[in-house]
Amino acid sequence: MSNSPTSAESREWGFTRAAESLNGRLAMLGFFFAVVIELLSGEGVLHFLNLV
Repeated sequence: MSNSPTSAESREWGFTRAAESLNGRLAMLGFFFAVVIELLSGEGVLHFLNLV
């Protein structure tokens, strides 16, 4: 048997490069869809969702 960690054991948690890239991409998608909703409905996202 080898002493190398399995893929589940070698996963990193926290502020890794992959986690931050995913977070940034999801934030860009959220911003994009907020702008699209505002352009199509003529009102802000909070008004569109009846939160304000």
